Amino acid sequence: MILPVVAYGAVILRTPCLPVTPDTPGLQQLITNMWHTLDNANGVGLAAPQVNHSYQLFIVDSLKTTTPDDLSGIRQVFINATVLEYSIEQCTDTEGCLSIPGIWEEVSRAEWITLQYQDASFVTHTRTFTGSTARMIQHEYDHVQGKLYLDYLSPLRKALLKNKLQAISKGKTTARYPMVIQRSR
Repeated sequence: MILPVVAYGAVILRTPCLPVTPDTPGLQQLITNMWHTLDNANGVGLAAPQVNHSYQLFIVDSLKTTTPDDLSGIRQVFINATVLEYSIEQCTDTEGCLSIPGIWEEVSRAEWITLQYQDASFVTHTRTFTGSTARMIQHEYDHVQGKLYLDYLSPLRKALLKNKLQAISKGKTTARYPMVIQRSR
């Protein structure tokens, strides 16, 4: 099932998420639905809070952006992830977000990261990721921490985006995928 993506402005996007356990109700169906949602939106990553579930769960598909001779691409589930190390070296590139349609900004992130996480079967892994895959993981990891890529922008850049962000939070945006607006209480 394709789930609606929560639009910018929703409280859940700014709330640190809860750990996931093997007995989390509906977990495997949620993961399946997240893959359907990501593929439908033609995205490369999706975190559980973006589909209105406050879980430490995200998925990344960097196979969509790697070349056939680049074997670093992944299509993977990450549960209860923890970044163990960020590289000192930074890389700046353009990022967007399914919850913030139509806005793309330059963001600096670590060139590589070492991550400990569980897969969909709750097997624990520790792995170092590089390049665009590392960037995607950092973006999605931020989501489960209650952060957005906008947090890395300068105050001036944020001020220039204010009207566009307000429009998104009010549902005055178009996306090629279903979205839901959640007003704060």
